[in-house]
Amino acid sequence: MSLAVVYSRAGAGVDAPLVTVEVHLANGLPGLSIVGLPEAAVKESKDRVRGALLTSQFEFPARRITINLAPADLPKDGGRFDLPIALGILAASGQIPKDKLSAYEFVGELALSGELRGIRGVLPVARQSRNAKRTLLLPEENGAEATLAGDAIILATNHLLKVCAHLNGTEKLQPLPQIEVPQQPQNHADLSDVRGQHHAKRALEIAAAGGHSLLMAGPPGTGKTMLASRLPGILPTMTEDEALEAAAIQSISHGGFDPANWKQRPFRAPHHTASGVALVGGGSNPRPGEISLAHNGVMFLDELPEYDRRVLEVLREPLESGKVTISRAARQAEFPARFQLIAAMNPCPCGYLGDASGRCRCTIDQVQRYRGRISGPILDRIDMHIEVPQVPKEMLYGDRPTTEENSAAVRLRVEKTRSRQQQRSAKANHQLNNREIEQYCALDSDNRALLERAIEKLGLSARASHRILRVARTIADLDNSETIETAHLSEAISYRRLDRNLAGHG
Repeated sequence: MSLAVVYSRAGAGVDAPLVTVEVHLANGLPGLSIVGLPEAAVKESKDRVRGALLTSQFEFPARRITINLAPADLPKDGGRFDLPIALGILAASGQIPKDKLSAYEFVGELALSGELRGIRGVLPVARQSRNAKRTLLLPEENGAEATLAGDAIILATNHLLKVCAHLNGTEKLQPLPQIEVPQQPQNHADLSDVRGQHHAKRALEIAAAGGHSLLMAGPPGTGKTMLASRLPGILPTMTEDEALEAAAIQSISHGGFDPANWKQRPFRAPHHTASGVALVGGGSNPRPGEISLAHNGVMFLDELPEYDRRVLEVLREPLESGKVTISRAARQAEFPARFQLIAAMNPCPCGYLGDASGRCRCTIDQVQRYRGRISGPILDRIDMHIEVPQVPKEMLYGDRPTTEENSAAVRLRVEKTRSRQQQRSAKANHQLNNREIEQYCALDSDNRALLERAIEKLGLSARASHRILRVARTIADLDNSETIETAHLSEAISYRRLDRNLAGHG
């Protein structure tokens, strides 16, 4: 009777809980059973493991083999347990030493030839292995991604025989060096490509400087999508922690993580036919949705009223909390979702309300019904609403103005402003809580009266008034002002256009 213990990691959201693979050999009819809540892909590993061991000229024990994946109540899926199961069988049957296994963690899928195939979600595994102070051994394909976890000790190879040679001490694998991933040049389109729209560019800069959400309303073809696509190019460079969080989420997604995108802020633009599950995430084994894939980046919702209203409502909690919890009967997963929301919409169903040519034929009822597809609570949670009018033809087709600022110049101001916010409160202004708003967004008596008049005239909620104060604080930071002046507060109030329009129609 023989027992071997091998350590591995499961996937549970952005976490990678420890799984202890216990392999027991006993006398009796030959057979192999896997227990510990394995899903179909894990149950099938016995055939992959048998084929890999025989092809690699190892002996497959003709005994009763029981494999326990502990803890028993944690669901296990995928082919990541193939390698630890194979090593457990070899150790239990005396073909490799048992005593060295406790210093390692193993993940990897086996081909029938014994080759190691890459798995999804390696970055969370590497981070947890580092915290546990164990060496992680994984497929060569996943090596580059795993080294992003910092000072983790990573061994990577492409075949089961090389893993066994390392454990037997005949051919040692060398730890992968911690690769300094070169900062990729910003590949986002430049803000100077957008002609005119200085008011919208100013709003975009304020949104970037404070991390505020922004809703742009205007006729078709005025540059709303162009403006939104240029926001990542003026956002500050990601910190190491932000980059690791974003990379970990992408690592467990279906697309996986490409190390070439290291420190590139995500930009997600789901189609308006996307479902609530596509935005939030879900599935029997919960996967991140669009809002989590946009973590520390931008999510752009074009044609906002065309989204199903129930789909938009799922954004309410993540916009406030910066995270989303997906609960299923068998398990629960929490994903970070601190994204910057940028949305665009037409002013009316035909799109030409307020156009100088008078093309719009929509009635007030039709306009109200169209805008009513966006609920009040969602509008309340969007910090800034602006109008994006038609660009004059002479500006559109004339020579390119030499005064248009490029993204690099704007990003420099944004980074300085974010730096002020980090020094003051260790967070961006859009994250300030009620107590911090009272402390950092204090108004004198005149400005307090101005805000109260705006709240009464526009019918704003307490949440909307707090958002105005956060935006005013960002405008003051851009102006290098310690206090919020009347000009800063007035500009912040002016960025609630949709509130004003709806109040006027009411």
